[in-house]
Amino acid sequence: MSDIFAKFNMNGQVALVTGAAGLLGRQFSRTLAQAGAAVVAADLNGAAVEQAAAELQSEGLQAAAAQVDVTDPRSTAAMVETALKAFGRLDVLVCSAALDPKFDSANQSSQSANAFETYPLEAWRQAVDVNLTGLFLCAQAAVKPMIAQDHGVIINICSTYGLVGPDQRLYERPGQPKQYKPVFYSVTKAGVLGLTRYLATYYAGTGIRANALTPGGVYNQHDETFTKAYSSRAVLGRMARQDEMNGAILFLASDASTYMTGANLVVDGGWTAW
Repeated sequence: MSDIFAKFNMNGQVALVTGAAGLLGRQFSRTLAQAGAAVVAADLNGAAVEQAAAELQSEGLQAAAAQVDVTDPRSTAAMVETALKAFGRLDVLVCSAALDPKFDSANQSSQSANAFETYPLEAWRQAVDVNLTGLFLCAQAAVKPMIAQDHGVIINICSTYGLVGPDQRLYERPGQPKQYKPVFYSVTKAGVLGLTRYLATYYAGTGIRANALTPGGVYNQHDETFTKAYSSRAVLGRMARQDEMNGAILFLASDASTYMTGANLVVDGGWTAW
């Protein structure tokens, strides 16, 4: 009889996490490292990701850092090469890097220019380049050693707004200009699911699996108005804590999910169940 706890053990495996300096990327990196994986933390912000890797190392965990521009194929190839040089293989790719307009206390005021009718083409193109082309390039670079190993796991981070349209009422404030979650976010996150299913079926019959993880809203010092409005939409009546996606990421990365590919694991407090 197999030991279920052993299936979550990541000893001897190497995981690469993009967006590793971000809110969830840091959580994902630490979770996989705590489970025994050697983690390469990658991010456009080189200083921040060096610090993130150093924090893991200070806890006795295996980690290395890589600065990456996910829109540049040379940069994504170099990122994978960093993982191979540091740890000799690559087993897991977590694509967490994305442009995501924030409505927390530090960023809320900057989201008043997102009306669809006047949304800038340049901003649209930049977002598609990061949120979709970036995943394409990271996966394209990462699958090469995975094919040679006949083993690999790709996890793409989606969003509830890739499943349903944004509830723009959440961003309204009395007496203030209307704010909107912009069009690119829903469109690119829906594309994440399409790419995930494509990769899963393209690599059918190999040892490579691809799945998506869809988090709900994670609390990060949002104002009381937003927090209450968001929480009223969730079946569980609150926003997620920052560590509440960790079990899901470990499940998808580990041998606990070996019969799962082309799927989307939704961890949204019931947001999309209504």
